[in-house]
Amino acid sequence: MSRVAGGSTEVNVGGLAGHVRVHNRHIIYVQGYDPRGLAQYYRMFRTELRKFARLYQLSSTIGRPQSSSDGEIASWTIQTKADGWQTHTTYDFLRFEDFIQRDLASPIWRTVFHAVFIYWRLVFNGTIARFTKANWRFATFITYPHFILLLEALCAAAFAFVFEKGLDALGVPTVLRVPAALALFVAALTSALKYTESRTYVLYLLCDWIWTWEFAHRQRPAWDERIDRFAAYLCKVARTSEADEIVLVGHSSGSFLGTEILARALKLDPSLGKRGPRVVLLTLGGNYPIVGFHKCAQHFRDHLRELAIEPSVDWIECQARKDVMNFFRLDPIASHGIHVGELRRNPTIIPVRFREMIRPEHYNLWRWQFFRVHFQFVMANELPHAYDFFMIVCGPVALRTRMCHPDTALVLATGDAEAREQAWKSLESATTGGANAADLSAMEPSARRSG
Repeated sequence: MSRVAGGSTEVNVGGLAGHVRVHNRHIIYVQGYDPRGLAQYYRMFRTELRKFARLYQLSSTIGRPQSSSDGEIASWTIQTKADGWQTHTTYDFLRFEDFIQRDLASPIWRTVFHAVFIYWRLVFNGTIARFTKANWRFATFITYPHFILLLEALCAAAFAFVFEKGLDALGVPTVLRVPAALALFVAALTSALKYTESRTYVLYLLCDWIWTWEFAHRQRPAWDERIDRFAAYLCKVARTSEADEIVLVGHSSGSFLGTEILARALKLDPSLGKRGPRVVLLTLGGNYPIVGFHKCAQHFRDHLRELAIEPSVDWIECQARKDVMNFFRLDPIASHGIHVGELRRNPTIIPVRFREMIRPEHYNLWRWQFFRVHFQFVMANELPHAYDFFMIVCGPVALRTRMCHPDTALVLATGDAEAREQAWKSLESATTGGANAADLSAMEPSARRSG
C-alpha cells in the first residue's frame, strides 16, 4: 500500500514494480477538448521533442504522421538514442477535433443560452457547490466565462440604454425605439464575444462546458461511437503489438475519455493486460468530476469502480497544484463516493511540481497563463526532473517502474556511466510490491507550499 502524498487515502500499488527496461513502446494519446487538432499538435510535439533532446543531450528523430483509413487516428514513430540505451516509440493520436470544431461553429446566441441554462441548473441542484468543495480553484475557473459574459452583457446593455434614451430625446415612439435598442444590445454583445474571444476564450469554454454536460448525460452518441472504436483499437494493439508496454495517455478532458476507452476495452477483451504488453493508463491534469459529479453519470462512476479494482492494468494519475484546470489532490475514486476497500488497486496519484521543471524567469512569465500551465503536462522540461513527459514517451524505463522510483530513473538520464549502472542495478533488484510513500511524495513536498 502507498499513501497519496499529503493526503490520507491509501492506494494499493502492488505490482507496479517488475518489468524495468523498455526498448519498444506504444503510446496512445487521447486529446482533451482542443479544436487545434493533428497539425498543430504534431508541430508542438516535434518542437518539444527537440527541446527534450537538447536538455538531455541525446538523439531523437521523429517520423511523419500517417493517418488511418477513416482519419480518426494519426500515428508517427520516434527513435531515441542515448549513451547506453535506445528506444523505439509508436505514437498514436486519437482525433476528436472534427466534433469540437463543429461545436465551436454553433451560432453564438445558441451557445450562450445553452451554457447559461446549464450553469444555473447546476447551481440550483448543488453540483457547482460540489465542485467548489472538491476544488475551489476549478470552480472559480468554470465560473470565469460566465462572469466575463455578464460583464460584456452589462456593457452592451448600457450602450443600448444610452441609444434608447437618445431615440427618446429625438421623439422616436416606444414601439420603434425599444426593438431598436434590443437589436443593438444583441449586436453589441455578439460582437464583443466574437472579437474578444482570442483573449477571453469565453465561447470556447462555454462550448466545453456544454459538451461535458451532454457527454455526462449520454447525449453525444457520435462521441460514444468513436470511443467504442478506439476501445476496439486498443484491444487490437494489445493483441498484435510487440511493444514492451502500452501507455494510454489522457490529458485534461482526455483523462475521463481515456478511462472510458480503457473500461470499454476491458469489456471487449477481459484478458487485456493479462497477456502481451503491460497496459498503463496515464492521466494528466484530470477533471473527472465535471462528468462524474452529475447524478445521471452512474455509467461513468461504474467504469471508475471497475478500473479501481482491475489488477491487470495500472492507472497513474498526475496532478499539479499550479494548474487550475485540474482537481489537485482529488482522489478520482473516493471523491465519487466509490468505496471498494481492500480490493482497490488504482489509481496511483502522483503530484507534479511545475516550478521545479521550468527555469524561474520563464515560470514567472507564464504562471498566470492558465492554458500554458495546463499544457506543461505534455511539454518538454527546461530542467531535468523526475516527471518528464518526453522521458515517459521515449525513455528506457517502464512507466510503472519510473513512477515507483522517480529519482533513480532520473539518474539514468543525468548521471555518469557509473551512476547509471548503479541505477539500473537498483531498479532491477527492486522488490515487487510497488513504491513507498516517500517515493510517491518526492515530486511535491507539501500541499501547503506555494505552487
